[in-house]
Amino acid sequence: MSCNSSGCQSNCYKNGDQVSDSPPPPPPLAAANNSNNLCLKCKTNSPITPGSLSGDEARFCADCFRSNIYGKFRLAVTSHAMISPSDNVLVAFSGGPSSRVALQFVHGLQDRAQKNFEASKDKSLPVFGVGVAFIDESAVYPVSSDKVDGAIQDMRSVVSNLAPPTKQLHVVPIENIYASDSSDGKDRLTKLLDAVNDATGKEDLLLHLRMLALQKVASQNGYNRLILGSCTSRIACHVLAATVKGQGYSLSADIQYVDARWEIPVVLPLRDCTSQELNLLCHLDGLKTLQPFDSPPSGINGLISSFVNVLQEENSSRECTILRTAGKLTPFEFNRISETDDCNVPLAIRRRQKRYNLKTKESISSELFCPICNSPLKNFNSLNLNSLKSCQSSRFNAACCSSCQFQIIPKDPSSMENFCSLLPQQVVDRAKHGNCSNLSLLREQIQDCLLSDSEDET
Repeated sequence: MSCNSSGCQSNCYKNGDQVSDSPPPPPPLAAANNSNNLCLKCKTNSPITPGSLSGDEARFCADCFRSNIYGKFRLAVTSHAMISPSDNVLVAFSGGPSSRVALQFVHGLQDRAQKNFEASKDKSLPVFGVGVAFIDESAVYPVSSDKVDGAIQDMRSVVSNLAPPTKQLHVVPIENIYASDSSDGKDRLTKLLDAVNDATGKEDLLLHLRMLALQKVASQNGYNRLILGSCTSRIACHVLAATVKGQGYSLSADIQYVDARWEIPVVLPLRDCTSQELNLLCHLDGLKTLQPFDSPPSGINGLISSFVNVLQEENSSRECTILRTAGKLTPFEFNRISETDDCNVPLAIRRRQKRYNLKTKESISSELFCPICNSPLKNFNSLNLNSLKSCQSSRFNAACCSSCQFQIIPKDPSSMENFCSLLPQQVVDRAKHGNCSNLSLLREQIQDCLLSDSEDET
């Protein structure tokens, strides 16, 4: 019989059939197996086929997996004010899984905004516009014209099949980075790439030229945002490749959600999604992908890509770990969208932007940029630039970052004049503008040592 005393140390107040130290009985094997065969989130549907993914995502059902990926996209867009109701955004579309998902998600946002606009009484909140740009690189890659024409036709079909509002597809040859009335653009582009002997440098130069082409399309057609489909996997490869190439100072500028150093700010809404997730989403939703210019990377970029793939096979979170580690680097001032007081932007979005936006004291200020890759440069590089003779090719060489000097610019001084003559006008203008900025910066640095007009030189 128990004494019913809470202070008794003999546990006699408990029922005789109750044992204090015995662990709870394990669940039946059938129940445990049944739990593992259900979605981790909804606990209702079956998870995705084993082997499609690894980690917690593999334990999601198709609906929850789709919702999870879209949630990452929407959080990036709303937290960093990537798209506002009055914007006109341009989606860079290569036909691959990343850009295909980016187009589909942006279309989903626009479709929802359109329905809200039609349902509202006052029609006061506008719907942002969406355009699509495809850069035709057939002048660079040996691809048959029939294959390129077929891919472009499929892209037109993909864009036209999206629900209204209508989205315009801009198909732009990459040689249009030269003057639109220039008839020798393709020939100049071929000679420019042939002047670069390093395989890695040639790939990097083509990447920079592609960005110039996208910027030109966006600027000429009135877009104020450029959306890229860069995902965690691609950014992780860039982190390691940039480190190897000696681009550590400018690395943090390339891996943020927002990059406003360009005339048209660039945003990365899929930054937190891996290529494996995006490939699976395209498979689940039946999103058609096209890659007419799918060329495997070579040189340093190819080695890094293979290395990251091996790491990812060993541990499925390696790409995310690389990105999170690099994300601790201090960003630059241009890695944010300027806060706005536009009444068309909902108050909730403005408050969220103010909360998540980059603070000035937490960023690096940079006024100097490489004319080729547009990477931010350290201020002391201007001293080297202004100490050179007035030779245009020498000054251009000094205005570039160390990576471009080593991998892209010809080593032979006699080839520099020809190389500079083949560059697009945007690159030349950027170099000239950088020279003027360097002179102004140098004058500010030695201002205390200069004599004023009223002072005697003696």
